[in-house]
Amino acid sequence: MTDPHPTSPAPLATTGLKLGYGQSVVIPDLDLRVSGGKVTSIIGPNGCGKSTLLRALARLLPTSGGHIELYGQALHALPSREVARRLAILPQGPTAPEGLSVEDLVWFGRHPHQGRFPVRREEDREAVHWALDQTGMRVFAGRPLEALSGGQRQRAWIAMSLAQQTDILLLDEPTTYLDLSHQLEVLQLAQRLNQEQGKTVVMVLHDLNQAVRYSDEIIAMQGGQVYAQGPAEGILTHDLLRDVFHLRGHILPDPDTGKPHVIPYALTR
Repeated sequence: MTDPHPTSPAPLATTGLKLGYGQSVVIPDLDLRVSGGKVTSIIGPNGCGKSTLLRALARLLPTSGGHIELYGQALHALPSREVARRLAILPQGPTAPEGLSVEDLVWFGRHPHQGRFPVRREEDREAVHWALDQTGMRVFAGRPLEALSGGQRQRAWIAMSLAQQTDILLLDEPTTYLDLSHQLEVLQLAQRLNQEQGKTVVMVLHDLNQAVRYSDEIIAMQGGQVYAQGPAEGILTHDLLRDVFHLRGHILPDPDTGKPHVIPYALTR
């Protein structure tokens, strides 16, 4: 899927971005442009700044320097409600009060669109039902979250994000702790939301082959910097495996998609 407005401002972009925790600098100076209307996966070793970057893009982490822009506007200067109407994030390991039902969770996604004293309008109800349908969670609407499988819980949280009706969806390690079938459920859902709804999806993933298979673009990070960005066919090389992941591996065409598929066989250190 190509960016429908290549000359328009990027959904998300950074210039000279500096991020860290206390005195520890994780990202020292980052320039980045996220392509609109695509699925982009951020990959890299532990500690390279992937999740830190995603949290900053969602304004969950303050910047130490530089700028982040949302459709060409300074992210820090925008009202929180406006940001939440344009950008949704599923953070790592989200939690909810015990006994909360799937539908009640999804209703939280309507908060940015409601007034100071929330009233459940028909348009909000339609958005909640649409989000439940998109994620296949309508049948589980009345169940408490703790009664669901891992994959179902992830889909419930994604449904809440969808109820925000944003153009951008950020997913921070959405497949962590899920078995393989539930991982594919979540990744296929993200891909379908992009292809059918036109959403810009940015995911942090650990599995290199899953990132390649389900993404249009890859951002490979190393030491708080972008090592390479672009279609997997162009950037997934033996040099990248060596420099970013310290691996040697075979790079073969996936028999289903034709995209690169990595079979690692040795460490380089």
